[in-house]
Amino acid sequence: MALSKEERRQRIKYRIRKTVKGTSGSPRLCVFRSNNEIYAQLIDDKAGKTLAAASSGDKSVKSAKVNKSEKAKLVGKAIAEKAISAGIKVVAFDRNGFLYHGRVKQLAEGAREGGLKF
Repeated sequence: MALSKEERRQRIKYRIRKTVKGTSGSPRLCVFRSNNEIYAQLIDDKAGKTLAAASSGDKSVKSAKVNKSEKAKLVGKAIAEKAISAGIKVVAFDRNGFLYHGRVKQLAEGAREGGLKF
């Protein structure tokens, strides 16, 4: 029997999470994509804390009248800006079971343009 979309994404997510770990020096940049919004978090897995977060619902991103993939790039730049102000330059990218394509890829490119390395 074929897997549902959610089950397939969950399996991919677990497979990624086995290798991608976030520390205080190199946190995990976790991405969540819904139909309309996109969210990014910097997570320290050892301490179990979120160090910084950005989303397409933030005022600076929401005020820009652009399409969803361009919003994702703005969210990537916003999370990079917050990370650099917190003294973080290197992260581990966690696509959270989503394909590295479209909005997830745009967010990653925006974060790289903002100065993050992964």
